[in-house]
Amino acid sequence: MNDLIIEQLKALAQISDDYISLLANTSALINENMDDINWVGFYLVKDDYLLLGPFQGKNACVKIEKGKGVCGTAFLKDEIQLVEDVHKFEGHIACDSASRSEIVIPIHNNGKVVAVLEIDSPSLNRFSIADKDALTKLVHHLEQLINWVV
Repeated sequence: MNDLIIEQLKALAQISDDYISLLANTSALINENMDDINWVGFYLVKDDYLLLGPFQGKNACVKIEKGKGVCGTAFLKDEIQLVEDVHKFEGHIACDSASRSEIVIPIHNNGKVVAVLEIDSPSLNRFSIADKDALTKLVHHLEQLINWVV
């Protein structure tokens, strides 16, 4: 992950700041630029659960309850979840049995969680603190660039 992705997002946001377009392009950019991942995408807050949004990868869970699995826990606690081994995460939802590690980062609008970014890997311990920091920076820019109005 590097600053080039952020610059590409800024350029795309000048064309359209619509959240669906930017999330779709963000998932594509991450997928193209991160090694050893098998799924990257977004879940959007809908009422009190997460609903599948733009992503790259195999079919995914469509609806995740607040507090359930890694994504639902990130949503409930409003905290980044960096999971070295998903099989050791109590309540993990196995949408893809090939996934072994995962990172989930909450996305905010006006101080409220409106979505989460999820990235899965088929390798244990795939995500480092450096990945967490880079992805947090990326999400911070997304929060500034996106127009969440439907």
